[in-house]
Amino acid sequence: MTTPLSNLRVNGDRLWDSLMEMAKIGPGVRGGNNRQTLTDADRDGRLLFKAWAEDAGCTVAVDSMGNMFATRPGTDPEALPVMVGSHLDTQPTGGKFDGVLGVLGALEVVRSLNDLGIRTKHPVEVVNWSNEEGTRFAPAMLASGVFAGVHDETWAKGRTDAKGLSFGDELKRIGFEGEEPVGTRKLAALLELHIEQGPILEAEGKDIGVVTHGQGLWWLQVTLTGKDSHTGSTPMPMRRNAGLGMARLTELVHTIAMANQPAAVGAIGHVEVYPNSRNVIPGKVVFTVDFRSPDLGTLNGMKARFEEEAPKIAEALGLGLTIEVSGHFDPVAFDETLLGRIRAGADRLGYSHRDIISGAGHDACWINRLAPTAMIFCPCVDGLSHNEDEDISKEWATAGTDVLLHAVIETAGVVEG
Repeated sequence: MTTPLSNLRVNGDRLWDSLMEMAKIGPGVRGGNNRQTLTDADRDGRLLFKAWAEDAGCTVAVDSMGNMFATRPGTDPEALPVMVGSHLDTQPTGGKFDGVLGVLGALEVVRSLNDLGIRTKHPVEVVNWSNEEGTRFAPAMLASGVFAGVHDETWAKGRTDAKGLSFGDELKRIGFEGEEPVGTRKLAALLELHIEQGPILEAEGKDIGVVTHGQGLWWLQVTLTGKDSHTGSTPMPMRRNAGLGMARLTELVHTIAMANQPAAVGAIGHVEVYPNSRNVIPGKVVFTVDFRSPDLGTLNGMKARFEEEAPKIAEALGLGLTIEVSGHFDPVAFDETLLGRIRAGADRLGYSHRDIISGAGHDACWINRLAPTAMIFCPCVDGLSHNEDEDISKEWATAGTDVLLHAVIETAGVVEG
């Protein structure tokens, strides 16, 4: 059957009910979620998603990295699937929507296609990528990275958590190491719906963010080595204070980022101070630098400037310095055809929208190496994410999923009759 595209919308109440039902699994301490990768809660969330997908007429497959694929058949057996989805794992103190909206929004697209009696040429495949957050097993976007050929599977399965448990062993323990070799599944395109995790859409009153780019990043681990000594009895000119060095390098990172506005950010993140005693001048500090930009030249330029100027600051303070790369990926430009379909869908449905750049990494950034890829953002309250207070409205979730439905239909192709 055919239906005027302007009339096609998802069931927002059903979507919201699914989000709230999933949020009951791995509840946080104050309203959010703690459903970390390959925990019992992650297993239970996967099982609920599998049951829902099968109820919607999908066939569910799992690959050797635990990635889940729920397939609604298309009419052309030769047509590659249009993947739609995100991740179900959360931060230790995560919200109910980061990643989850993308998976359950994709499932709602399938349910709505069923309700409307719409058949598509291409299969529509709802995907749940394993370990997007990277909290328990670093790095982030681990399984989609293996799928895309960025990481080696053996290396990935050997990643360990704080207790020394490996990804591979825990994947087997929860029963989600599939037989399908990771990365062998082909796709025509991938669409990912996600909350913005930033304040722009809400501040500007926009319903939809059309994600044109994903920022690239450099993560640098910096070690400053000085000399532990008593804070009260060591003369100021004789100190080799690693803490002071970190303070000055923190200012350098900020200065570099500000010099590359508006499309650049930079900050000091994780910090370890030794011996971390109130009356001992720090003799060693290890910390991370996070530079991000959607422009590759800017991104590399920030890293180069830090590597040039940081040694001068350390030398002036009598400190040893090492800088090691702990993470990197280049900026991503999403597919213009898919972006056009997202904009057209928002216009057709009467939703306001604006182009936006993702400040965070997402699975779509890795899959972009394999096939045309695009992302849709919906607003979130105060831009807050990776926090139990993360919040969105049912209307925002519905609008994003409505636009996702239209983009999927145009990409998968409606079969008439």
